[in-house]
Amino acid sequence: MIYKRKTNKTIEKILIDLKKHLSDIGFGVLWEMNFKDKFDEKGLEFDGDFKILEVCNPVKAHMVLNDNIDMGFFLPCKIAVFEQEGEIFIGMPEPTKMMSFAEQPSVGEMALEVETLLKSAIDKSL
Repeated sequence: MIYKRKTNKTIEKILIDLKKHLSDIGFGVLWEMNFKDKFDEKGLEFDGDFKILEVCNPVKAHMVLNDNIDMGFFLPCKIAVFEQEGEIFIGMPEPTKMMSFAEQPSVGEMALEVETLLKSAIDKSL
């Protein structure tokens, strides 16, 4: 359900590399948030960073929505970069698992293609 990898890079460096590799495969970052910053704003303590990126390839999203509008509930894709017990991780929910209930071969094929691309960008960023 979750693809998660450990890295020796800093969060800042992994984000720079990830954004480059996402761009290379036609994905853009639509939105980025650090939970630590949000928690700090609310007076809540949280050790470490937990950044969420919402990423999208407009052509692939267009195809998925045209095939099954309900798949929009799972868009855009999310990638997390976070610190846990002093180590840095990067991961995402696997699109094939998220969209497995669609019962449409074309949606499943697109989910596999997107998952493969995103895993590749994550792995290249390590």
